[in-house]
Amino acid sequence: MAFYIGYVVATILWGGFWALFGLLLPYKARFLVIINWWSRFVLYWLAVTCDVRHHIEGTEHIPSRPCVVFARHESTWETLFLQSLFVPQATVAKRSLLRIPFFGWAFRLLRPIAIDRNKPRESLRTLSKLGTERLQQQVWVVLFPEGTRCEPGKIGTFGPGGAYLCQQTGAPCLVIGHNSGTHWPPHQLAKNPGQIRVRITPPIETTGKKAKEINRLARSRLAEACTNLG
Repeated sequence: MAFYIGYVVATILWGGFWALFGLLLPYKARFLVIINWWSRFVLYWLAVTCDVRHHIEGTEHIPSRPCVVFARHESTWETLFLQSLFVPQATVAKRSLLRIPFFGWAFRLLRPIAIDRNKPRESLRTLSKLGTERLQQQVWVVLFPEGTRCEPGKIGTFGPGGAYLCQQTGAPCLVIGHNSGTHWPPHQLAKNPGQIRVRITPPIETTGKKAKEINRLARSRLAEACTNLG
């Protein structure tokens, strides 16, 4: 309970303040102050109150230039962790998240790529257009190719959006696996103490590859990355 008290209070105070004053900052500084620092605090508070920590493997594989990040989705934890790792980034997220009081208001200022899952063709066009723009602006594009949270050990079907963006731009695809669902189970208040393991794999070069091939390679890479994580 202590974790959620700190989590909610920090979100209301931080999100409310920067929803009002965030536009006064340049974009990169805005990203750092609004969500990077907030995410780092929440991860720190999670470690203090619930003894859930993390260990990262493969940081040497992160390219020097922003690319498209395909991340495993198991819980809320990785949505925080990824914000602390890639700066600045445009997260591909449900449009409904922008309507959440305090958090959504501040999140809107960070120029995420908001899509409507009920309109797949429109979502694909939005991701293609805005994703290309963000990459040209040296902003990481971070998405969950499985589209929804999956159970630990089970790899879901990849949607086409991220792969089409890679095909269109030639940007590398960086695949990240982890086992966050073991320690922060979705739809549960209780957290399981221990260490979340994150595995960053070598980037997949996508120039000249079609979207279906990119997804096939990325899905295989994710399955490999999630093996023996505990």
